[in-house]
Amino acid sequence: MKRFSARMEAKNFSLEELDCLTKLAHGMGVKVYVAFNSLLKTVDLNRAANFLNALSRWIKPDGLIIQDLSLISLARQTGFAGEIHLSTLANVSFPAALNLVREQYGIDRVVVPRELNIDEIKALAKACPDGLGLEVFVHGALCYGVSGRCYWSSFFGGKSGLRGRCVQPCRRLYTQRGQKQRFFSCQDLSLDVLSKVLLSIPKVRAWKIEGRKKGPHYVYHTVKAYKIMRDFGSDPEKKKFALSLLEISLGRTGTHYNFLPQRPQNPVNVKGQTGSGLLVGKLQGTGKKPYLIPKVELFPGDTLRLGYEDEPWHATQTVSKYIPKRGRLYLKLAIKRRPAKAAPVFLTDRKESHKRLWSELEKKLANIPASKVNLQEIKARLPRKSFKKGPSFEINIYRIPKNVKIKGQETGCWLSAQSHKGMPGRLYTKTWWFLPPAVWPDGENDLKSLVTLALKKGGRNFILNAPWQRAFFTDMTENRKSGRRLNLWAGPFCNLTNPLSIDALISLGFSGAIVSPELSSKDYLVLPKQSPLPLGIVLSGNWPLCVSRIISKNIREKELFISPRGEQAWGRSYGSDFWVYPNWKLDIKKKKDELIRAGYRLFVHLAEPLPKGVKLKDRPGMWNWDLELR
Repeated sequence: MKRFSARMEAKNFSLEELDCLTKLAHGMGVKVYVAFNSLLKTVDLNRAANFLNALSRWIKPDGLIIQDLSLISLARQTGFAGEIHLSTLANVSFPAALNLVREQYGIDRVVVPRELNIDEIKALAKACPDGLGLEVFVHGALCYGVSGRCYWSSFFGGKSGLRGRCVQPCRRLYTQRGQKQRFFSCQDLSLDVLSKVLLSIPKVRAWKIEGRKKGPHYVYHTVKAYKIMRDFGSDPEKKKFALSLLEISLGRTGTHYNFLPQRPQNPVNVKGQTGSGLLVGKLQGTGKKPYLIPKVELFPGDTLRLGYEDEPWHATQTVSKYIPKRGRLYLKLAIKRRPAKAAPVFLTDRKESHKRLWSELEKKLANIPASKVNLQEIKARLPRKSFKKGPSFEINIYRIPKNVKIKGQETGCWLSAQSHKGMPGRLYTKTWWFLPPAVWPDGENDLKSLVTLALKKGGRNFILNAPWQRAFFTDMTENRKSGRRLNLWAGPFCNLTNPLSIDALISLGFSGAIVSPELSSKDYLVLPKQSPLPLGIVLSGNWPLCVSRIISKNIREKELFISPRGEQAWGRSYGSDFWVYPNWKLDIKKKKDELIRAGYRLFVHLAEPLPKGVKLKDRPGMWNWDLELR
């Protein structure tokens, strides 16, 4: 949609267009799911309610795909009768979470992370309760960062990937030790013939093909290929034909990634091409008369892209006449800057193969009477502020235990096996335990054991970095009986940005919520007025650009690398994950008094140990405070 989707930079549908398209799809027996998977700020809630009301009354799609928990409440308020699916951005990534999302929120389907292998998908399917299904990515672009755990685009310019405006900084050229490479640019996921394994898992209800800003040619060829592999996966000739369709679908080169745990493939290949589209040749000739000798035939209407999208001189051109393979196409470049020598040229869209089908669909669509979809002005029903003001306090979160006493400040620690080893027993009750932002199926039991040990030793203060981590605290009733009430706070990686998403945590037993760190001052200051829970905020510290399950073989850990714009960053591994940090801190300490007056109670400082040789730059570190988060 033109609003509230995770693909806001694409050419999306208006409500009137969606109404006609939904009628067309339903007439052909095809279900329609509306991607509403954007974070909502408080100011967005009324518009979102109006939009949902129009969907409920006029369009009646089969379901919504969401990440923000506020949309569950808004869907109920507006009488939406379709299914609710949790997007991969919601980061439901481990088996114990599934019962919780079904029982507490009535979720119908979960889109699982791209990072999972087949054994992990089976583990989720085994834990899947009645009424809940899974959706698995089989093809399409791979983000470097874990979905819902990437702030790179926002930190480097205020365009939030969680609000559909990612500018894909991971695809840029970075420099380390004089080597300029696309260290974080992934190939596309392509399970191709391996996808048939998913047919044996009944809880996998859908295969997902990602198509960010892709044209009809890509959609036609990928969907047709996977339909063949679904229906005729045992037929060698048909499989061969399906693979040939994927080869000309105009996506990036493909990888099986983690799907086979015994044969994982690293999706980062710095020697290969990771630009979208099919590489058809390189720029030749002079600056005044550039030309292309294509490796494939080109047809009228084909779209070519010269260079990568992050290069300032990149350009697109539509082919006007047939060019044979190894023929010559002179390029007319309406750009001021001269392109790089031997710049790559990609075929990004083609219209010849689906022209007849497209024409038939357009004729059917033209016969559907257009309805005027009225956006009725309604107000979202917000929760009442229901907590009393209390004293504010600060928490310093360390990777390993620190017995540091600072007046007016408390101590926290990332929950890990290492932190347990170094923690004196007397400090368990006072310590704030900070859970990891990404939990994988193979690490679920380990984290559960760490939580259990902390509880057994007297731990009571926990900051959970996904709402679903509440599943690790199943014995809260027993704790109450013993007179030890647990103090669970939702952490900053929960990406909470509005009062309704915070309200959704009350039924899980949360005592407070630390809001998303990527909001603007205007968004921060309005939140406490309507929040049903006490609020906290990250006041300073090393906030990651992203958390990834991918470690590029070509990047050196704990060493600085530099972006094309001169920004410095570094990365390090924690367990199976790779954390990428900017070379400056988030720092809004000077706004503390203003935040206290607004109603914030808890202030978090994240202390990350710096690698040798890494010295932080002295930068303002205000992130989006003075901007408007887009």
